[in-house]
Amino acid sequence: MKATNSTDVILEVDNLHVSFTTHGGEVKAVRGVSFTLRKGETLAIVGESGCGKSVTARSMTRLLPEHSSKISQGSIRYKGRELTKLSEKQLRELRGSEISMIFQDAMTALNPTISIGEQIMEGIIRHQKLSRAEARKQAAEMLGLVGISNPEMRLKQYLHEFSGGMRQRIMIAIAAVCKPSVLIADEPTTALDVTIQAQIIELFKMLQKKTGVSIIIITHDLGVVANMADRVNVMYAGKVVEAGTVDELFHNPQHPYTKGLLASMPRLDTDKSLPLTPIAGTPPDFAPPEGCAFAARCRYAMEVCGAYQPEQTAVSSSHSAACWLQDPRAQLVFQPPIKRNILTALG
Repeated sequence: MKATNSTDVILEVDNLHVSFTTHGGEVKAVRGVSFTLRKGETLAIVGESGCGKSVTARSMTRLLPEHSSKISQGSIRYKGRELTKLSEKQLRELRGSEISMIFQDAMTALNPTISIGEQIMEGIIRHQKLSRAEARKQAAEMLGLVGISNPEMRLKQYLHEFSGGMRQRIMIAIAAVCKPSVLIADEPTTALDVTIQAQIIELFKMLQKKTGVSIIIITHDLGVVANMADRVNVMYAGKVVEAGTVDELFHNPQHPYTKGLLASMPRLDTDKSLPLTPIAGTPPDFAPPEGCAFAARCRYAMEVCGAYQPEQTAVSSSHSAACWLQDPRAQLVFQPPIKRNILTALG
């Protein structure tokens, strides 16, 4: 997908920190995440399970459990409006009409006891104040738009009467029916086979072309990212470790974690007899280490990596990475036969 020419920022997340209170202690799920989303573009947030990408997404509409989670620091601004300060009533008016979310599992997100038509019409009636007849007409049009045939008849049916791919289309219809400005899709293709995945990706592209909606897609599937996104944020242990355009991330990755993710993907141009290269180890639990959270799994780790967190370093005007290898002084460490400790260079 080609990047939008627009420079208008519609959503801005700045230094977001989110934590959870558990029986085992405080879990710092999101640690200083920052990014922007422009009108009409698609931003992908990728990483392993537990890296904080879904928590980041749900924070934008405050869909995290109130009793155990808190946004301890940071800002989320939508069209200049600070979302972290809104009341629950204000958030209910925002959700669905301005910012909509598509969840991973349609079986748990949709109500099996209410017809599909009623579930689509609910948002229309609430946000657009239309009559039931007008809402039903609009719901049928949206079902047709997302590729479900005989929409008038389908409105009367229930969740069990649809396949997995059709359920996902219904989720998209519910999220998009009020023409929101931002659509957040949390792992929208995970449980689908590759053919249906491709259809869902094309559906997102079609909706974006018709409505100009900005999309944030949360995924661990780099194939989906390559086919759909304009820009990518790679997350690890609650932080963005690399950010850039799709071309930059795929053709010039700078962070060892990003390189590891790419190396673990099956490719058509590699020897099928060779095994995939996994990233050894597991992400940190609960409180991350003082330094780089990826240091314990990184083949390039230096002493400084375990002691200090790296800052984001610009690779280009649109590409950055949080890695000590980006520091010019790191070159001294990897120049044989001299093996210097970068901590001495830091002073």
